[in-house]
Amino acid sequence: MTASSSAVQANTYERIKAMATTYRLRPGERINEVELARQLGVSRTPVREALARVAAEGFLIATPARGFSVRALDAQHLLALYEYRATVELGVVRLVCQRASDEDLAALLAFAEESRDEPETDAQAIGLLWRDEAFHERLATLAGNAEFLRSVRSINERIRFARWMDLRARRDHTRNDHPEIVRALQRRDLEQVQTLMAAHIDHHLDHVIDLTRRSYAEIYMGNALADYAEARLAGEMTPTELDPA
Repeated sequence: MTASSSAVQANTYERIKAMATTYRLRPGERINEVELARQLGVSRTPVREALARVAAEGFLIATPARGFSVRALDAQHLLALYEYRATVELGVVRLVCQRASDEDLAALLAFAEESRDEPETDAQAIGLLWRDEAFHERLATLAGNAEFLRSVRSINERIRFARWMDLRARRDHTRNDHPEIVRALQRRDLEQVQTLMAAHIDHHLDHVIDLTRRSYAEIYMGNALADYAEARLAGEMTPTELDPA
């Protein structure tokens, strides 16, 4: 494989994954590989390889003799992801309490305090989403366990669209819980930090059903998150341009 073909494969994978995680490829849609290759300006080979990789990561469904389709937006599945996230994050903070240095926690607190509570525009809400994901990944890094970090990154990607819709819906009522969580970590108060983290993540079925409905409306009537992801991969925008701090 040449360097140029490797770069094409990597870029195709990133673009298709972004299309799947932001639902630019719509829920339940059967993917036309020829049309997708034309849209991305590449041959079918890197498209097929990227689709297989994205499907293996759980964002698409591969069906023998029928190709690939987009995973449906299902409230029960989304709730299962939030429950899984809660279990992983509680394990993360337990290890961080034991292993993180005072200096590392001070740096994490400084990062957490940079985010504003109430984003006023879609761009600021997307920036806040990006910083929220970055916070949880930094926290997982301090746990000193690569498997936790891998899990947190995967969960972030799989609930990204739902988190985006949640931020949009609660734009005037958001609250930055991260500094309080870090301060509890600094006190090494495991019981308090786990209580705070559980409350930060908690989602009930009725709320998730509402998120799912809002998500379908956004997918078919705008999809600013997909627009941003495409602009970012095209080099037209960086996360700092949407920084909500």
